[in-house]
Amino acid sequence: MKYLPILLVLCLGLLSCKKENNTKVLYLGHTLPQTHPVHKGILEFQKALELKSKGTLKVKIFPDGQLGSEREVLELLQIGSVAATKVSAATLSNFVPEYHILGIPYLFRDKKHQFDVLEGPIGKSILEKGSKFWLRGLCYYDAGSRSFYTSNKAIRTPDDLKGLKIRVMNNQMAINMVNSMGGSATPLAYGELYTAIQQGVVDGAENNPPSFVSSNHYEISKYYTLDQHSSVPDVLLIGTKTWDKLSEEEKIWVQEAADESAKAEKVFWNESVEESMKIAKDWGVEVIIPEKSLFAEKSKSVVEDFVKEYPEMETIVNQIKNQ
Repeated sequence: MKYLPILLVLCLGLLSCKKENNTKVLYLGHTLPQTHPVHKGILEFQKALELKSKGTLKVKIFPDGQLGSEREVLELLQIGSVAATKVSAATLSNFVPEYHILGIPYLFRDKKHQFDVLEGPIGKSILEKGSKFWLRGLCYYDAGSRSFYTSNKAIRTPDDLKGLKIRVMNNQMAINMVNSMGGSATPLAYGELYTAIQQGVVDGAENNPPSFVSSNHYEISKYYTLDQHSSVPDVLLIGTKTWDKLSEEEKIWVQEAADESAKAEKVFWNESVEESMKIAKDWGVEVIIPEKSLFAEKSKSVVEDFVKEYPEMETIVNQIKNQ
């Protein structure tokens, strides 16, 4: 049953850019619920593209993982069965190595620095790197900053992580980061996490405020420490097999619509963070604002290990830090 969504797409034919009368329809699949701020951003992309093209270029959205996981939909883009998707840069790094850079802990000083980088020459260069893997980046969406939350012990300094089992994504950089701070990184499926915290299998996890609340993890977590150790963006992508079939004018419309949707999504994201933090506080979660420099200092070894593994990316990392 796992592969049913993909088989369905393939059975329907190459849907990436279906033509209906004089209208081209781009099929876009993603895994998020329709209440998510990033989905709302994608709706803005849909509206803007139809408006710019005067209805000749439309987007049909398949949310909620209808077409498969992030990795599965990326593979559908590569073969041309789906036109576009939204995925985390963490997932994308398994296809395009340069996206690993965006997961480095404390790479960005603040939100302004992050988007100055992402929307400038460095960020655009990384978006273009995916083309050789048939995955052309269009823009970045704000996916917030990940922070620690725990069930019974407050994390005020990195030393408080010692002895704690912290759930992380199955991502080597995330694992290294938690371990560097003295915690015990525990990769675990996201769907199993609520029960794992509840039963004490893990002591906590890390994620952004909207995910912390939408997953209901605030119900079983007493503490939320806003150390903001990583700020991995989401990426809106189009498959090159679809992109190459568009006219020059259509390509301009698609890029402009993507850029406009990215601006709108930031507003949706900020609204969602405010709402989520209010819900968590009203529930009784203690929100802790720690000294972030202490956590950043502990995680320096993660950056050092990264540039040893990917020496060709050290220049980009240094450019980001110095921007």
